[in-house]
Amino acid sequence: MVTRCGFIKRLNKLFDYKSFNPYIYGEPNHFPMFKSRLTLFLVAIVFSANLAGAQSKKSASGDTVKIMPKSEWKGVEGRPYKQHVPIKITVHHEGGKVLTKTDDAKHRLKNIQTWGMGPDRKWSDVPYHLLIAPDGTVYEGRNPLTVGETNTEYDPTGHLLICFLGNYSQQKLDKKLIKVLVNLLADQCIKYNISAKEISTHRDHSKQTTCPGEDIYSYFKSGYIVKEVSKKLKRRNFDN
Repeated sequence: MVTRCGFIKRLNKLFDYKSFNPYIYGEPNHFPMFKSRLTLFLVAIVFSANLAGAQSKKSASGDTVKIMPKSEWKGVEGRPYKQHVPIKITVHHEGGKVLTKTDDAKHRLKNIQTWGMGPDRKWSDVPYHLLIAPDGTVYEGRNPLTVGETNTEYDPTGHLLICFLGNYSQQKLDKKLIKVLVNLLADQCIKYNISAKEISTHRDHSKQTTCPGEDIYSYFKSGYIVKEVSKKLKRRNFDN
């Protein structure tokens, strides 16, 4: 591969003014100025092409799943809480009442935040970082750099918490939701440099729960989700 420096050296050799009759361009000392300007122009072209390529690559490795902001469900700003950097991803379900595609997921999410920040729990925010509605919409939860919170005994420090709204012991994932989950997991693995091997579920860390519900858990127990995420990461040239 020819580097920018090598490329410019070749151009300099090609356009060496000593090999030209200087009087073609008028006064003899005019051609060095022409050469200098031409070289700068070509450097600019090469740099712009490389920059465009880098931006294109960055765009290709960006999020593939749109995440709706907190304002979309009228969420309030969370209170200060301990910080972390995600090194694992843990999947949950809400575990309350069944939520269908036609139900108001935003209202449910707002209720979870109000309850969690209220006197019953006194949490700093909605307990999860990202939440998936039954129609496949993904919503922003608490700041991913803020540790999540849980009703069970495990310490969620270092865990990025992704939660399905609804109860997946009583309802089932469809193909669209599986696709959203796999793509969202791949996005977050790339964003936080997390291996697909570090993806798990709530019940893998706690003996006090059956979360994320029997249906979701079946896809993890079989290894299907981690396998599909690994495939996505490989296609996106992410070494995990």
